[in-house]
Amino acid sequence: MTSETPNLPTPDQIRRSPKVLLHDHLDGGLRPGTIIELAREAGYENLPETDADKLGIWFREAADSGSLPRYLETFAHTCAVMQTKAALFRVAAECAEDLAEDGVVYAEIRYAPEQHLEAGLTLEEVVEAVNDGFREGERRAKANGHRIRVGALLTAMRHAARALEIAELANRYRDNGVVGFDIAGAEAGFPPTRHLDAFEYLKRENNHFTIHAGEAFGLPSIWQALQWCGADRLGHGVKIIDDIEVAADGSVKLGRLASYVRDKRIPLEMCPTSNLQTAAAASYAEHPIGLLRKLHFRLTVNTDNRLMSGTSMSREFEHLVDTFGYTLDDMQWFTVNAMKSAFIPFDERLAMINEVIKPGYAELKSEWLFRQTVATSGSSLA
Repeated sequence: MTSETPNLPTPDQIRRSPKVLLHDHLDGGLRPGTIIELAREAGYENLPETDADKLGIWFREAADSGSLPRYLETFAHTCAVMQTKAALFRVAAECAEDLAEDGVVYAEIRYAPEQHLEAGLTLEEVVEAVNDGFREGERRAKANGHRIRVGALLTAMRHAARALEIAELANRYRDNGVVGFDIAGAEAGFPPTRHLDAFEYLKRENNHFTIHAGEAFGLPSIWQALQWCGADRLGHGVKIIDDIEVAADGSVKLGRLASYVRDKRIPLEMCPTSNLQTAAAASYAEHPIGLLRKLHFRLTVNTDNRLMSGTSMSREFEHLVDTFGYTLDDMQWFTVNAMKSAFIPFDERLAMINEVIKPGYAELKSEWLFRQTVATSGSSLA
């Protein structure tokens, strides 16, 4: 199957395709059943539902409010049950397993260590428990016939004042499972420049970081993240569309910030379903990813919070295939973009692209040839 054929990838092909995930929150991807069991163990009694199916529905509906602050409130429940080493280990291991089952071969999973200290853990104990969980999840995935590599992004909350401390923590563990740094939380009123000392520190240490910007707030958030803070990637970045004019005749004019983002090949961590829930986009058809793809921005496809959005990497691509008619060639383009933009060393990224991603898509794209052969053979025999 090539981009010239009318055939679209099937759900099964989408699931089997090698995928790369750069924007996924650990506390936004728990299994509902795990939340219930961990709550019981921790004596946490504030869950809105104690049936796994009903709890999963509650999270999706609560996150579907169209408000980022309301969306973020759902995390109170998941964080509440992630306060011990055993809980963090289990959640991280299951995260890696679930992603591998969905065809993800490389993932960078982010979480805020400062949100897991209520039961007395130290920041270091949180990081080590999560890292150990990811390694266990990778081992379980391999035993089940899947391969995945997981790196951690340590997140600082933008409304708090621990960004430099978390940046230093990320730097200490950069050779032991942690691949970079991030800030997250409500954008309005909490610009990234509040944490300039953390970003200056990371730059001096030659470390990598991404910044949530251009999701619920506009172009100033993106501009500050890039020009003041020096972000390597933008978390979401959908509001860059506000710096692009589309004329009645279909011609497009990029503003200076949009031109800079495209020309510098700054990766945008797009999360379509999540963006609909937080009203950053009105529908899949109206999501900026469609136009930005045509303009050749460096786009990546991500899940953000699999529990709250009721999604997976496969579901995100299914929506894009249904909406924009994307083929396996398009999926490969998004996936290679993501792997190019990962925070692991260049030679390892290149090996993943050439030895895992491209061969995986080549195999999938060849399947239509054999289906055509079978159909032709059957017709001849008739």
